[in-house]
Formats: sequence, structure tokens, C-alpha cells
Amino acid sequence: MSIIRTPEPSEATGEVAALYQEDLDDLGYVADHTRVMSVNPEAVRAFEALVRTIVAQLGKRRYELVTLAAAQALHSEHCRLAHGRKTLALMEEDELERIARDYRNAGLSEAEVAMMDYAEKLSRASYAMTDADAERLRDLGFTDREIVDITLAAAVRNYYSRAIQALGAAVEVPPDLSDRLRGALLAPL
Repeated sequence: MSIIRTPEPSEATGEVAALYQEDLDDLGYVADHTRVMSVNPEAVRAFEALVRTIVAQLGKRRYELVTLAAAQALHSEHCRLAHGRKTLALMEEDELERIARDYRNAGLSEAEVAMMDYAEKLSRASYAMTDADAERLRDLGFTDREIVDITLAAAVRNYYSRAIQALGAAVEVPPDLSDRLRGALLAPL
């Protein structure tokens, strides 16, 4: 549990209550990271709007693959679990498990692997990125807009993951993840 003081769901009002209710509807509980970030509900809604803008152009599959790679690089168990769960709506569990364990050998296209490599490098060492990193994506057919959106998707994951880690939000395992998938998403890489 974080040291940040947050209201109980029964005490929340306004936009905080709305954020809590979204988790209750989706998860059946209010996630600790939601509680912590809802101390600034305007920032949460701005973050959500930015994500929607990126996803509208990049697509959900690409966004989630980039997110999983960035979260992996950041050692963000919070985001690996949450976005692993979200990715189940886009692919079968066995494919997601292979991606979580080793996306480079999971049967993804060369472009998808390159996109995930890019997100991982951005998250580990953005200072070391060069034109060659973006050029690899261009060579695989990504447009400039897609390269910018891949970059934004990885950067937005860095923002959120780092914030909830720094604020000490508890890692919670969504109850509807199988043991096998949970193990893959939490395996050290």
C-alpha cells in the first residue's frame, strides 16, 4: 500500500468516485494504482485522453504490444499484469504467454518485434537512441506518424509506470488471469 492517503470507495466523491467506479465495474475492486493516481483526477483524465488519441491512430494491438515491452523494460509488474489482462481481448492466451516470455520468439511479425524493441530501448536508455532506431521502423514500413505514436505509447507507459512505482502503489494481480499467464507476465526477463 502506498503512503499516499486516499479515500475509501464509500467516501470518494466527484471525479475520484467516478474513477473508483470504473475499476469496480471492470475489476470488482479499486486498484491501488487507481487510488493513488486519483489524488489528481484531472491528470488521470488527461492521461486517458492522451492514450485514446494514440490508440486511435496506432491501433489497440500495437499499443498493447508497445506497452508490454515498455513495462517489461521498466520492471513494472503493475502494468505488465494490467495490460496483459487488456491484451487478452485482442489475442489468445497462449499467444500472449509466448509474447510475455520472449516476444522476439513468439511468432510476431518482424515489424511488431522491431516496434517492441524500440519501446524497450526507449524505456531502458532513451538517451542512447539514434536516428537508426527510428530508421529501422521506417524500413519496415512504419510511417512517420506511426513512429511518433509508437514513441508516444512507450513514453506514456514510462510516465504512468514510473509514477505508480515511485508512489509505492501495491502490485495487484487481476483475479481473472490464469496462473500460467500470471507467471509469464511476472517472470524476470
